[in-house]
Amino acid sequence: MTRPGPPNENLPTIKLVVVGDGGVGKSAITIQFFQKLFVTDYDPTIEDSYIQHTEVDGQWCILDVLDTAGQEEFSAMREQYMRKGDGFLLVYSVTDKQSYENIRHFHTQILRVKDRDTYPMLLAANKVDLVHVRAVSEEAGRELARQLGAPYIETSAKEPPLNIDAAFHEVSVPLPVLPPLPPTR
Repeated sequence: MTRPGPPNENLPTIKLVVVGDGGVGKSAITIQFFQKLFVTDYDPTIEDSYIQHTEVDGQWCILDVLDTAGQEEFSAMREQYMRKGDGFLLVYSVTDKQSYENIRHFHTQILRVKDRDTYPMLLAANKVDLVHVRAVSEEAGRELARQLGAPYIETSAKEPPLNIDAAFHEVSVPLPVLPPLPPTR
């Protein structure tokens, strides 16, 4: 039996924003999620948007993911995309202690822009396949996630990918997928 595809009527859109320092693998995990391939070349992103129909907790929606610039020279764009996001994937590389330490800045800036005490976010420790150069332990990652009040996941975009689909699904689940339907007469 085949699963029915997405309905053709207007679907709600979930806007996810992938943030973190440059070189942590934001584009690699985003491309792995959408295109199911691992990109080996590092080409700094300014901003890329990916859209896909997907199912979140049994409900169809449009997932609109913004892959953002990590480089400091593009930091002026951050507040603009933070205003638009419904949820955020906070990505650091387990091989880069500074990227881990900078996650707090992204978290604080999102909460300030949203004017909220909490907001749907997921902490993703990326590049866990590089065990020989790991600089941030799983315990440290879990502790940071606990302090930020965010779920934690370890990911790798390299073949075979680890927890890539799970990361995007996990950050989408707490978001309201479908607005209540108006009564029909």
